[in-house]
Amino acid sequence: MKRVETHDLDSISNYKMVDVPDPAPGAGEVLIKVASCGIGYVDALESLGKYQVRPPVPHVPGQEISGEVVGIGEGVADLQVGDRVITQIHGGFAELATASATKVTRIPAGMDFAQAAGFKINYVTVLHALRDRGNLQPGETVLVIGAAGGVGSAAIQVAKCLGARVIAVASSAEKRAFATQMGADHVIDSAAENFRELIKELCDQKGPNVVFDPVCGPLFEPAFRSLTWGGRHLVVGFAGGPIPALRANLPLLKGASLVGVDVRQFGIFEPDKSEQHLQQLLGWVAQGKLKPPIGKVFGFGEYAQALEYALSGKGLGKTIIQVSAV
Repeated sequence: MKRVETHDLDSISNYKMVDVPDPAPGAGEVLIKVASCGIGYVDALESLGKYQVRPPVPHVPGQEISGEVVGIGEGVADLQVGDRVITQIHGGFAELATASATKVTRIPAGMDFAQAAGFKINYVTVLHALRDRGNLQPGETVLVIGAAGGVGSAAIQVAKCLGARVIAVASSAEKRAFATQMGADHVIDSAAENFRELIKELCDQKGPNVVFDPVCGPLFEPAFRSLTWGGRHLVVGFAGGPIPALRANLPLLKGASLVGVDVRQFGIFEPDKSEQHLQQLLGWVAQGKLKPPIGKVFGFGEYAQALEYALSGKGLGKTIIQVSAV
C-alpha cells in the first residue's frame, strides 16, 4: 500500500509518498480501506513537530479516517466486512489502516465518507464543551469565535440542536456567509472596532451566556468581558498563536467562569460518556438535524497542499484528503 511519511519534521516538503507492506488486523482489530482523512490545524502543526508533543519518526500525518472494513481480526464480533466506519488512528495518510474494533464506529447510511472523516473529533469536542463544560441551556446565547473553521462550524450546528441562539464571529465576508449557512442567527466581523458594542446590541444590552473559543487570540479578553453575569468562556484551543492571559479579577467581577475543554482527556477519563456523545451526534445526522459540511477536498497526491491549507486558517469547515474511492 501507499502512505505518506517523513523522517524529518522540519518542513512539509520533507513528506513523501512511499510503498510499504499491507497491514494485517491482529486480534480484536479490523482492517479499513481508507476513503477519506480529515485534516485540522492541529494535524498540520503536528506534522511539523510544533504541537504539544513532538511525534516520533517516521511520522504519518492524519488521525481521523473514514472508510470500509475489508478485514476482520480474531475475536471481532460486532463488525463485519463491508461496514462503513469512522475511527481515530495514528497515521491516516495511508490506503489501509488497522484499528481496535472497540474504537471503530459505523456511520449512518446517508453520511458520505468525506463528511464522516471530519466528524468525530470536532463534533464530540463541541458537544462535550457546550453540554458538559458550558452547561448550555435552551434559549441561551452562544458566541462562537472562529466560526467558519471545522470546530467552529460544528459549534454553530450543535448549539442550535441544543436550542441555543448563536452569534458567529469570523474574519471575512465569505466566512461569515458560511457561518450563516451553518445556522448562525447573527454574524460579526472579528476585526470590528466596536466588537463589544455589537455583541451588547445583539444581546439586549447584556451579553452571551457562553463563549466558544477555539482561537484564544486578540478577542479572548474582549469576549470574556462581554459575557453576561454567570457566563462561561470555553477555552477550546489556541489557533490564534501566543496563549493569552486573563486577569484574575475579571471572573470575579463578571461572576463568570473560564473553563477548559480537552476532548482527548475526556475520551481517556470518560470513555463511555464520549461514546454516548458520538452516538447521539450520529443519531442527529441520521435524523437530518445535523448536516456536517465538507471542507476543501484534496486528492491523495495533494497531501502537501492539504497540510499547507489546513495550516493557513483559510478553510471553511474541515479540510479533507480523499485517499481512495470506496
